[in-house]
Amino acid sequence: MRNRCSSSPWPHPAISRRSLLQVGMSSAVGLSALQARPLAAASVNAEGTSRRAKSVILVFLTGAASHHDTFDMKPEAPAEIRGEFQPIATSIPGLQLCEHLPRLAKIADRYAVLRTLSHSDNNHLMSTHHVLTGAKQPGGFFDKIASRDDWPCYAAGCEFLRPRADGIPSGVNLPTFLMSSPLTWPGQHAGFLGAKYDPWQINGETHQADFKVENLTLPQGLDISRLGHRQSLLGELNRQQQRLEEGTESRRLEANQQLAFTMLTSSRLSQAFELQRESTAVREEYGMHQTGQSLLLARRLVEVGVPIVQVNIGHVQNWDSHSQVFKTLKDRLLPPLDQGVAALISDLNRSGRLDDTLVIMLGEFGRTPKINNDAGRDHWGHCFFGLFAGAGVIPGQVIGQSDKDGAFPLTQAYSPDDFGATVYQALGIEPHSVVRDRLNRPVHLNQGTPIAALYGA
Repeated sequence: MRNRCSSSPWPHPAISRRSLLQVGMSSAVGLSALQARPLAAASVNAEGTSRRAKSVILVFLTGAASHHDTFDMKPEAPAEIRGEFQPIATSIPGLQLCEHLPRLAKIADRYAVLRTLSHSDNNHLMSTHHVLTGAKQPGGFFDKIASRDDWPCYAAGCEFLRPRADGIPSGVNLPTFLMSSPLTWPGQHAGFLGAKYDPWQINGETHQADFKVENLTLPQGLDISRLGHRQSLLGELNRQQQRLEEGTESRRLEANQQLAFTMLTSSRLSQAFELQRESTAVREEYGMHQTGQSLLLARRLVEVGVPIVQVNIGHVQNWDSHSQVFKTLKDRLLPPLDQGVAALISDLNRSGRLDDTLVIMLGEFGRTPKINNDAGRDHWGHCFFGLFAGAGVIPGQVIGQSDKDGAFPLTQAYSPDDFGATVYQALGIEPHSVVRDRLNRPVHLNQGTPIAALYGA
């Protein structure tokens, strides 16, 4: 087991004894080709603080879950469409969910279901970029891998428009990096904004007893007091480099060194990763599996002030059920998801934190209405679902209606652009803020329209 930051192209580097004096250089280099600055400041959305979230937890169903077999069942459709699962009643009269989601059915009065998310693409990589950034992939084509021409993910947009220097990252992705050699999924990093704004990528088996994040652990033999002495030495070295100090890159390096020191010495942040601090009862409520413990870790991270935490439920194509979809959902995928997400929403609700934490669950698209010859469902971008809870979302409602086969929206369709605008607005960031791309052209961060129906409008 390797509990460390990912070896992906865009992780924050682990900070070791040897590299302590060099910390921050990679971020400075990553932005060297781009001097992006916001032309419009972020603002609290004008419709009131009731919709303002301090944090967003994005539960991403990597590979795309079947809406027909979870949150938009079609029990009256022919067998080749309705599938094998039976619907069950929920705490909301008239709303039915899959029989393998009993815990989420019991708390349906605490979240809203949106059934008319829609876009026109059926490729995993391009669709993932669209959903995780709120914009289509620039120059997108089938299986176009991640690049610095991509649009920034939500955490990157948040960090760019609301930079912070308190040692708390603006975004954390966990517990997997979406990559399947030779393909790296786009939408996981800051794209054209540069490496400085990348979210943290945490990889690890969160349900294992020895889970830890090594870049938040001081190297053996290096305590806080000695680290403080090194910071003083580092400051003296920087001050002596008079000629370099006059350059912009030198000032950026010093700022990043200070940020790295703050991260290392922040007990508040490092303790958030120590899941063993939670009671056994709480950990078991979430489930002692990767899904449950990752969602518990997400809750702990938003408690210390991380604005955006993305929890990838499985590897890149975890929910990509082209065959044996019913066995896979019943035996492997739905039980831990049901337990973990229900526990997360209930836990946040009990503590009062659901008022300022927006919880979202969705995949990159839906699945085909008709079951294929391998008893699976294929890619389908025209109609899929999202679950939304907290931060002013009106709970207990179903927004939108798909047709009798679950193939297309009958009512208003909402694009990933609209989804992205909703995320930004919830955090008090103007979705249409102007930034500059790698060619120094002014572009809007997002061009969607926030989903007002979530808030009863």
